[in-house]
Amino acid sequence: MLRRVVQIAALGLVIVGVWLLARGVVSPGAQALLVGAVIFLAVRFERWRDRLKPSAPQSAWRSTGERFEDPGSGKTVQVEYNTQTGERRYQSDGEH
Repeated sequence: MLRRVVQIAALGLVIVGVWLLARGVVSPGAQALLVGAVIFLAVRFERWRDRLKPSAPQSAWRSTGERFEDPGSGKTVQVEYNTQTGERRYQSDGEH
């Protein structure tokens, strides 16, 4: 929402700058046009940095090598351990 408001205000500055230049008021018109264009472009393209973030760290889940048959489902499950929290989870490994 704020981004859109800033972009609209910047476009307003660009329009005022063009209008002033058309009326022959060169210095203030050029300043308004330049400042409005810089603000608009900065806000418009500021998110490119978000796309360049490194990928998420590798999962903290590691296999313990333990496997057993779940008595409830009858499926073979694999035990995984979260190295950060100590939590254990049981994943079906697709074998029957």
